[in-house]
Amino acid sequence: MPNLVFNQALGRVAYLAGLPAANDGLVLIALEASGLETDTVLRDKDDFAAVVAGTTNEQTTVGRKPLTGVTVTVDDTNDRVNIDAADVTWTAPTGNPVGAVVICYDPDTTTGTDTDLIPLTKHDLAWSPDGNNFILAISDFCRVTSAA
Repeated sequence: MPNLVFNQALGRVAYLAGLPAANDGLVLIALEASGLETDTVLRDKDDFAAVVAGTTNEQTTVGRKPLTGVTVTVDDTNDRVNIDAADVTWTAPTGNPVGAVVICYDPDTTTGTDTDLIPLTKHDLAWSPDGNNFILAISDFCRVTSAA
């Protein structure tokens, strides 16, 4: 479950996650632990370029990971929508410690810049890439409910 849903993504996560993946999709991006801004600061960022415009930095050595196996399931019993994805694996990752990961919607995976990436959710993660394979288990990375 996310620690934060970015303000601009409220109400849009299920829609964007459920779009056809012809040239669009979700991407997981690691953020360095050092300099990571608070949720209060990050929640107002409208694109990924803004996320890393302050003291927050992308942890670039582990690389960005496209999410696969994304499913959007309506749960009428609990009055919510569950959004899930396949687990993510890094092989022999190294670099600076990770403090969080952000899931962004990429409207065009063939081109574009960080200003095109729409941050949807942020998940705290304490991980020091040490050359050992790392698997991030993802289980319902977001659940959307009505505010009623």
